[in-house]
Amino acid sequence: MSPQARRDDLIRAALDLFGSRAPELVTVDDIVARAEVSRPLFYRYFSSLRELQVEALRTVTVGLIDGLAGLEEGPPEVRLRAAVRGLIDVADHYRAGYIALLRSGSVIATSETDAAIDEVRNRAVALILDALGVTDPSPLLSLTLRCWTAVVEGALLSWLQERSVPREDLDTWLVDQLTAMLGATAKHDKTGTFT
Repeated sequence: MSPQARRDDLIRAALDLFGSRAPELVTVDDIVARAEVSRPLFYRYFSSLRELQVEALRTVTVGLIDGLAGLEEGPPEVRLRAAVRGLIDVADHYRAGYIALLRSGSVIATSETDAAIDEVRNRAVALILDALGVTDPSPLLSLTLRCWTAVVEGALLSWLQERSVPREDLDTWLVDQLTAMLGATAKHDKTGTFT
């Protein structure tokens, strides 16, 4: 196995474990057992457990960005629903990692992971603007979209932990919320740049 493949295998093992418990509860011994390697081999690729945790969470954010990138063609609502569905799929696949990434006060949160989360948020806003055909958003529209991304994050965190809403209803509900928020924004936006 090449060095990059071995490193990726260790990250995959960590993410598999994050599917059943929070990253801060996963030990080096857990990871090497899952990857079927020795502790010395682990330390050949990662200087610490923390380094692996950050790399694993970076993998989650890359997955989120990739999920957003695969927008379908068609009307804005169809494209947005597909993007939200992609986010739900990635968040569900990396459940514990996603929760750890966004949970306030996570012991593995760093300025690096915060920057990665901001990149996902910025990408989401850019994709929505593209779907709407807006190149120069008003301050109120920008604020609306940033608020909606916070709604999505909060809803996904709750849904991943409680599963109180059927998955097949989640993306429609979130897109309907955005539609309502955009309607309110259009009503109050005096700049005329949002139509």
